[in-house]
Amino acid sequence: MNLANKRVFITGCNRGMGLAFAERLAVKGCNLNLLVRDPATIDIDHFLGLGARSAIVWQLDLSDRRSIDSFLEEWRSADTAVDVLINNAGFFTAGLIEEQDMDDIYRMLQVNLAGLIHLTHGVLPAMLERGSGKVVNNASISGRNFFPCSSTYAAGKAGVVAFTESIKQELRGTGVSTLLLMTAGVKTDMYDSMEGLFGDKLKLDMVSSVSPEHWANKVVSAIEDDRLTLMPGGFESFILALGRYMPGVLQWAVRRQFNR
Repeated sequence: MNLANKRVFITGCNRGMGLAFAERLAVKGCNLNLLVRDPATIDIDHFLGLGARSAIVWQLDLSDRRSIDSFLEEWRSADTAVDVLINNAGFFTAGLIEEQDMDDIYRMLQVNLAGLIHLTHGVLPAMLERGSGKVVNNASISGRNFFPCSSTYAAGKAGVVAFTESIKQELRGTGVSTLLLMTAGVKTDMYDSMEGLFGDKLKLDMVSSVSPEHWANKVVSAIEDDRLTLMPGGFESFILALGRYMPGVLQWAVRRQFNR
């Protein structure tokens, strides 16, 4: 896909990975549609200065179903096509299951999974009518490899993997495609919160990280190449392969890092 002048919608783009995605796509000359809870956190001139053809901010709170419905109604009224939808926004939960806050778990499942499905459900018919488009879903290696203290977050991301892999098959031959991001450690505020949430229960010796800009470059290249899945590369790809082909070995290694 040639991204120049394409209309790209990105959730959660006021910081972290979402901001890095928006900046990289601005350099590509895209028409940016920035979906955030608080529009005041977005500086449109920043993206225009990087080369964006245009930049529009939409108010969207993925933790609130009514907010998603309101956004979709406003978007349909504006009659703005979506060439690429990047479902990036996320919320992180971790810790022993009995110690996690139930309100946080519900919010995480709504933002990471239900909201992602809802937004895709709303945008997809217009893509299918045009016969073109791409849905990019931000999953995680936690969606395929399951670790202690990551039960709820992994459940949400496993749902993202299953949803994306399923609609990928539904969309064959339509001109619309998916891209599944198997995101690993990216140095964001969410990443920085991991140590506090895991506490002394799980050592993070096996976790490494890359910058949001590094991951954004890989994601944009994967969109341009019309890839279906983007793996993290390096040690994290090894961990994914180990979990798939030698799960017992991975579980043995993880047990050595876990202390209930």
